[in-house]
Amino acid sequence: MNQDRDANFSNSDNVLQKTAHEIWLLAEKHQHDTLFLLSLLRSLEAIHRGIRTEMFESSLPETRNNLYQLVKDIEEKGGWPYIERMKLRELLRNIELDSQSGQSKVVDSED
Repeated sequence: MNQDRDANFSNSDNVLQKTAHEIWLLAEKHQHDTLFLLSLLRSLEAIHRGIRTEMFESSLPETRNNLYQLVKDIEEKGGWPYIERMKLRELLRNIELDSQSGQSKVVDSED
């Protein structure tokens, strides 16, 4: 029975890796389209939230021992998944840096 479970995990992991690669290729294809990339990030966040609230939370172990095993597995295999959001201050700082570098380029080209 464990062999079947391991085989199913391996197959699912392969599908997941292929899907992640396809999403990455899609992002690369549209890497200069800010609105598309924003839409893609929103979609990924919505998928993350849906999986967490509708599936993952209900699949959590009910016993302390099983919960301990899950936490141990999470720590051993890369930690807790997290989707980082760009902070508004960081965005404004990037805009400010771009405008400063743009101004310096104009000044440099006038010399």
